[in-house]
Amino acid sequence: MNATCFFPEATPQSQHAWYQTAVFYHIYPLGMLGAERRNDDAPPRSRLQNLIGLLDHLSNLCVTALYIGPLFESSTHGYDTRDYYHVDRRLGTDEDFRHFVQACHQRGIRVIVDAVFNHVGREFWGFGEVLRHRHEARTKAWFSGLRFDAPTPDGIGYHTWEGHGDLVKLNLDHPEVREHLFGAVAHWIDHFQIDGLRLDAADCLTPDFIRALRQFTDAKAPDFYLMGEVIHGDYRKWANSQMLHGTTNYEAYKGIWSSHRDKNFHEIAYTLQRQFGHAGIYSDLAMYTFVDNHDTTRIASILDNALDLYSAYALLFLMPGAPSLYYGSEWGIFGKKGQGYEADYPVRPHITIQDAAAGNLHGIHGRASLCEAIAKLARCRRQCPTLAAGTYRQIAVSSQWLVFERSGDETVLCAVSALPTQQDIVIPAPDGRYLDILNGGEVEAKHGRLSLELYPNWARVLKRL
Repeated sequence: MNATCFFPEATPQSQHAWYQTAVFYHIYPLGMLGAERRNDDAPPRSRLQNLIGLLDHLSNLCVTALYIGPLFESSTHGYDTRDYYHVDRRLGTDEDFRHFVQACHQRGIRVIVDAVFNHVGREFWGFGEVLRHRHEARTKAWFSGLRFDAPTPDGIGYHTWEGHGDLVKLNLDHPEVREHLFGAVAHWIDHFQIDGLRLDAADCLTPDFIRALRQFTDAKAPDFYLMGEVIHGDYRKWANSQMLHGTTNYEAYKGIWSSHRDKNFHEIAYTLQRQFGHAGIYSDLAMYTFVDNHDTTRIASILDNALDLYSAYALLFLMPGAPSLYYGSEWGIFGKKGQGYEADYPVRPHITIQDAAAGNLHGIHGRASLCEAIAKLARCRRQCPTLAAGTYRQIAVSSQWLVFERSGDETVLCAVSALPTQQDIVIPAPDGRYLDILNGGEVEAKHGRLSLELYPNWARVLKRL
């Protein structure tokens, strides 16, 4: 069965790739489903199947894509892969996930999963052969820096990911390694009908490997999305016409929260202008944007003023890039990243499907209104293709507000304010009447000037009539 048949007929956004106009929802399944600290021998069939109960909530949020992962069979946190070809037994069976993807596709929701290709766990079957057969192991060339004279209990040394001994770096230049990994990608496309991959630790992958993967997926599924986890540096080193379609936009993530906390919108304005303005360095990339994720402190625990959440999400949905909601954060839940082995547990909590859908969670006061505001922003973005894929131009900026223009088939003015009270401003704008497609109401520009009321901790989206 071809899952793409479930997606809606052509829309005004169909001239763009689906991932350029998507609204993502991000689930760390081992945490959300309460499976990370379990090692069940028998697959708990109900966990992945239970996620189907969340899909109505995602539809209400106008979510069009789901990033769920890690999912490969693993030992602990999911990034220490044991088997690339099967779903982690703590979450369910392969068929459970296949049925879940079908349910997502029936609602018009695409699905991308984690691809942990830089390293594997020590329980990966190929490394098990090394442990058993050492020099005689058929897979000894699969691992980077492998040696048998290391000052370790078993005498085996190898390159790792950031010094973590339980994460063994793969030799991605080895033909058999590529054949195994690309075979897994084909399996997940053919059997599970996934729509893309989020490449874990993409900055550690070689450019040649990424180019080969892009060629493989382009031939296999032309609309397949490749997005990489990159924190620092020039994202074009990993994302371009021959490599990834886009990366995680950590630079903009930092700009959103610190511009609010420091009352300095000049920071996010500079970032957006540099990335997406005239001759912007990332204007041709399908960037993945967020205000928190499974590796960061929750946004509600970063911002001192809970009302700033509204303007932070307004920036997220109105700026260029595909916005992503991390599970539970639409309700303003708290969670601070800690220290040591259990550092990530507070930001990857177990939440029942019923509580996640209804908002029965420990979060900010007024969490229901935050979820409603996010849904309103998502609907506005869906109804106005220019907000999803238009160009970006800065109009005006102050310490606690930013006005910018998004242009495509039409021109839209976006004003985001973190001010605690209403403020009137005057900005340059072509003469004519403008409809506020986010809040309702009209304003008029005369003599090239537009008088505009900025709403406290909120946004205005003006489309010229």
